[in-house]
This record gives sequence, structure tokens and C-alpha cells, in this order.
Amino acid sequence: MQTASKKIVNGWAMYDWANSVYNLVITTTFFPAYYAAVTGVQNEKFKDGLPFLGRTYVNTELKDYVLAFAFFLIAIFSPILSSVADYKGNKKNFMRFFCYLGAISCAALYFFDGNHVTLGLFCFMLAGIGFYGSQVFYNSYLPEIAAEKDMDRISAKGYSLGYIGSVIMQMIGFALVMLMAKGALPLQITFLLVGIWWVGFAQITFGVLPNKPKSERKSKHHVLANGFVELKKVWLQVMHLPILKRFLTAFFFYSMGVQTVMLVAIDFGIKELKLADTKLIITAVIIQLVAIGGAILMSKLSSKFGNIKVLLFTVLLWIGVCVGGYFIQTEIHFYIIASLVGLVMGGIQSLSRSTYAKFMPETEDTASFFSFYDVTEKMAIVIGLFTFGFIEGISSIRNSILSLVIFFALGFIFLLLTNAKQKNKLRYI
Repeated sequence: MQTASKKIVNGWAMYDWANSVYNLVITTTFFPAYYAAVTGVQNEKFKDGLPFLGRTYVNTELKDYVLAFAFFLIAIFSPILSSVADYKGNKKNFMRFFCYLGAISCAALYFFDGNHVTLGLFCFMLAGIGFYGSQVFYNSYLPEIAAEKDMDRISAKGYSLGYIGSVIMQMIGFALVMLMAKGALPLQITFLLVGIWWVGFAQITFGVLPNKPKSERKSKHHVLANGFVELKKVWLQVMHLPILKRFLTAFFFYSMGVQTVMLVAIDFGIKELKLADTKLIITAVIIQLVAIGGAILMSKLSSKFGNIKVLLFTVLLWIGVCVGGYFIQTEIHFYIIASLVGLVMGGIQSLSRSTYAKFMPETEDTASFFSFYDVTEKMAIVIGLFTFGFIEGISSIRNSILSLVIFFALGFIFLLLTNAKQKNKLRYI
């Protein structure tokens, strides 16, 4: 197939620009910092922990569980929605719905304070569902708009635009914090602006992405069951594609570590190093700026050495991040580790997405195949976040970081097996 026009490719990539502000502002910097200030032990109301559903939790432990539950819901519902999108040809409408759900939930965090913790956690959960739910449909457009030879480049372009856009939004929030009176209001306004940014720039994407003609196929099953029937079909195909099967197994394990580190890194800086909010923001900007180069660098390296070899190298770096994180004692150490996270963060996500697209068989059911990919990732995140929160609850956040090495090691082993299978099949990616 031919790569789509520059207008469509740029419009597709602009969704990363639109929704990546959620990743940086809500999951990585402003919300974690605000959440820690509102629910931490320094707040007399929560000095013995955060009560929720009859039990008391460490505040970050509870946040990890809430986010893990959001991922679990996404994993359950995305197969249903994706298969409906494939059968009805309206996946852009589903993408738009989840976009609006996430953006409105981010804006609603404006009302989160110490008297409305449950509301804040509920909006936080819905924002995650909106972000990752829309990603299912966004990712499924990649094999439809990009020829195989262009997938790495276009996938990296999306991530790079996302990092640039989110840094701009981050700096706007930073300016509000510096210019306005101290207190919650600058952060609450930032949450509101994230929602507006997300919805506003997403209109560029929705305006150019093609509307796929409605499929002539009719569902033979009830709409609620059909998604899982489609998922089973994809599973059966994957079982007969040994390279794809091994790659997905590797992806499952290393995603447990990658996504968990990205979601809890700032919590570590807050709790273990007592970093001020301004330093956390600087750290996040460092991560995002380095990630822009990281995504582009990994794309270029993959064209020279192959996707799997570059992924093997990247997973090794992630293991180094976890081991280094366990021994962190100073701010300088944290900045160094943060820079390394940035380098490998964008690269491994971008390259994983394009590698999967390359290994996929030729099919019109791209949404169902990418639903399978996303369910794999989301279940990995559920396990990763739950494990991280559980270990923190019974010991410490440092031990939680170190435990992620196990997941990365298993991912590395299955990547080695994927590489070996490629040699046997004489197919190199």
C-alpha cells in the first residue's frame, strides 16, 4: 500500500500533540504533586493514611490501585468497542467519544481538593479511561495510513509531536504557578486547560482522518459478545504466527515495567527525595525533551540494526533505570535517571507500536488487531501497577522499583526468542 497524504499523516500525528498533555500534566507532574500535597501525611486529616472503602491506604498505593482498575476496565471494554468499529466502520466516532470523556474528566479535576478526594480519584480514573480508550482507535489507524517502510518514522513523529505539545502545556502550567498566588488555584486552572487543549487540538485529527466505509459484514453474535469473538479470532491467528506470538509475549512483560515506571516516577521523587514542585516540573520537562530525541533516535537505529535488536538494547537500559532508581540518594542522581527514562521512554513505545504493525498479517480488521495489542498492554499495566502498589504498601517504594527488573528480564528473554525465530524464518525486522 501507499502511505497516505502528508495532510492525513500530520493530522493523525497531531492527536499525540492533543492528548499527550494528559500523560505529562495529569499522570506525571502537576496531578501527582497536587495529589501528594492534598492527601499526604502532612495533611492532619490523612496522617494515618487515606481511608477508602473501609480500609486505610498509603496515598500513592491507592492511586496506583485506582489507575490499575481504570486499565482493567479499558482491557475489558476495548475489544467490544473495537469490533463494533470494525464492523460498522465508525472507529473515529469511538475515538472522539473517549477523547471527550478524557478531556472533560481532566477539566473536572478543577474541583478536586482535600474535601473531595473521592471525586478527584474518580475523575483521575475516567481521564485514564478516556486517554487509553482513544489510543486503541488512534493506534489502529497506523497500518491504514502508513506503508510498512514508513511505519517507524510516522509512529515516531506522533510521539515526538506529543512530547513537544505536552512540554508547551507544561510550561503554561509552570507560568501559572510562578505568576499567580501560591495555593491550589494555579494547578486547578492547569487541569482545566489540559481538557481544553486536548479537545481543541483533537479537532485537527478528527477533521482529516478518513471515515472508513461501513463493512458489509454483519455480526453473527450479540454485540456484547462479538468483541470477544473477534479477540479470540485474533488470538487464534497469533498462535499460528510464531514471531508475532513471541514478540507479544515480550511486549506483555516489558510493558509491565515501562508503563509502571512512567506512571510512578514522580511519586518516587516526591516521597523519597522530597523534591519541590518546581524541581518536579523541571524533571518532567527534561524527560519530555530527551524523549523527543529518543523516539527519533530509536527510529533511525531500527532502520540500521532492525527493530528487535534495538528493543533488546532499550530493555537493557530500562533494567539499568530500575537498578539505578533503587540506589538513588540525591537530586543529581534523580535527574540522571530521569534523562535515561526520557531517552528510552518514547523509543520503546514508538518502536513497539510500529513493530507490531509490521508483524501483523494483512487484514482489514486493524481495530481488532490493535485492540488485542492494547488489551495485552493494559493487562500488563494492571499487573505492573498492582504489584508496585502492593509492594509499596507492605515495604517501600524503593523495593517496588527494584521488583520491576523481573518483568524487564522476562521481556528481554522473549525478545531474544523473537530474534532467534526471525533468523529461522529469514525475516528481519
